[in-house]
Amino acid sequence: MDLRTLRAFVEVVRQGGFSAAGRAVFASQPTVSKAVKQLEDEVGVPLLDRVGHQVRPTVAGELVFRRAVAMLAERENLQNDLADLGGLRRGRLRLGLSRLGSSILFARLVAEFRNRYPGIEIELVEHGALYLEQALREGALDLAMCMLPVPDDLEWERVHDDPLMVLLPSGHPLTGRPSVRLAELADSPFILFEQGFALNPRILAACQRSGFRPRVAAYSGQSEFIQALVAAGLGVAFLPRLLCCGIQAPVTAALLDDDELRWRITLAWQRDVRLSPAAQAYLGMAQAALKKGLGAD
Repeated sequence: MDLRTLRAFVEVVRQGGFSAAGRAVFASQPTVSKAVKQLEDEVGVPLLDRVGHQVRPTVAGELVFRRAVAMLAERENLQNDLADLGGLRRGRLRLGLSRLGSSILFARLVAEFRNRYPGIEIELVEHGALYLEQALREGALDLAMCMLPVPDDLEWERVHDDPLMVLLPSGHPLTGRPSVRLAELADSPFILFEQGFALNPRILAACQRSGFRPRVAAYSGQSEFIQALVAAGLGVAFLPRLLCCGIQAPVTAALLDDDELRWRITLAWQRDVRLSPAAQAYLGMAQAALKKGLGAD
């Protein structure tokens, strides 16, 4: 089996479709479809169920997916071992970053790593923290930006701890308050992050502790668009304080009075798995940067 074909199939399963998989492997959608068809012809059974624009693996597809992930991870390990011999003159760093706050917390460090190790290819994956956690487990990433609490099968280094701010539209009864308790928002529609963001289940769990289930007006993965929806009066939203510097009227921000519901960011990796030389170098740079104030509260 060709490893490029296996990688195309793995990304179709991970991304849930051929177009998104093509973007992940830098290939066109027809090329990815051809690769999956070639793999199905080779194994002799269908590997995907196609329902409209969505795809999901068959029973055989689940088996091939698990084996393919292991094969690709072993290939990566071999390449990393060879790169180790080369003193980081070549190799690859697979880094997962959330679309929320990564530009502030990690962009400078990624640029510094690139300048220090120009021969290392940096593969950036931008997604929600829940997706990134699973990608770490599958061996698809070396390091990833995750939220506390981090699952026990992952190691982590704390990066940043921030309270959440409540974004309020013009005319909201709580406008002008310096802080707001979650229970006071029970009658307001919520604008939440899209599926895969770790903040969502934490917000919903906090609402349950406060005795209500919120009405969700919309989901988005872009903080700028979330602010625009609040400005349009669709509902209230939540952002880490770090991302609220540019908040402008008609939106106002108030501190969320909830010490349990915070944006606690880590850099995580798989427990009991040896990091690649490139990942070890990046982690070392991150730890050094943290001592100098990266992600300081």
